[in-house]
Amino acid sequence: MGNWTQALQTDFILVGLLRNNGKLPTILSTLISITFVVALIGNSTMMFLIYIDSQLHTPMYFLLSHLSLMDAMYICTTVPKMLVDQLTGQKTISFSGCTAQIFLYLTLLGAECFLLGLMAYDRYVAIGHPLRYPVLMSRRKCIQMAAGSWFLGATEGFLLTPITMSFPFCGSRVIDSFFCEVPALLKLSCVDTSFYESVMYVCCVLMLLVPFALIAFSYGRIAAVVLGMRSAHARKKALATCSSHLIVVSLFYGAALFTYMLPNSYHAPGQDRVVSVFYTILTPALNPVIYGLRNKQVTGALWKVLQRCTSLQRL
Repeated sequence: MGNWTQALQTDFILVGLLRNNGKLPTILSTLISITFVVALIGNSTMMFLIYIDSQLHTPMYFLLSHLSLMDAMYICTTVPKMLVDQLTGQKTISFSGCTAQIFLYLTLLGAECFLLGLMAYDRYVAIGHPLRYPVLMSRRKCIQMAAGSWFLGATEGFLLTPITMSFPFCGSRVIDSFFCEVPALLKLSCVDTSFYESVMYVCCVLMLLVPFALIAFSYGRIAAVVLGMRSAHARKKALATCSSHLIVVSLFYGAALFTYMLPNSYHAPGQDRVVSVFYTILTPALNPVIYGLRNKQVTGALWKVLQRCTSLQRL
């Protein structure tokens, strides 16, 4: 209890993006700020359009709205703190703040993994079983899918966060990252964490591979259905509905697999920070752009909203 109380009263120090530079260059800080704003505007716009446009009240867009919510929350977990540290010159984070940050990013990371898997299943049902689609992807089923993703993500956060923060940090308090990341934090512990790291590795593998297996199965079935289509137009339309999701899955899982499935011997602090930037900052900003610009229904809904705003201004 004494060690726990002492830990609560001690702050951690975040190295930041550039280990050898106390402050980010102005251009890099500006780019991160712009990316943060673009991510918030893009994901908020996506959720708003899906909510107000009746043509977007479908299972695919319902799941997409939850993906946008996860991305908006995910980027808000790490970037605002980093930008505030840049402005104030302080890079400390309290024990409770670090705990909250770890819980949020583990929850959102896990929830997004499972949601991307369920979105692949939705595309398989839409292409492989179009007549049964309203039954297999009913409103109730969609709510259960979204709730299940949030629940499984929160379960991971509730399981791993208390264990991670229960280790004694009696040495250095300098976290070699720009946010409280579990692998970087475990390096500060003064006890052997190898068993816990092995258990966490198995949990992360399951968290990534189970949804990935569902994605691989869904797109394998989709490929079989598409190859059996006689119409070239039908094949092109079917592939177009999957292309955006495939791009998002590639971006997200590529970075996640590198971070959580490669052995520690293949990791270097500089590489880990670059990959962390990719899936914590760039991916949440790119997802709404990918789904928005490549989707005629979304761009059409946005155009209708802009026309309404223009009409109101004229009045």
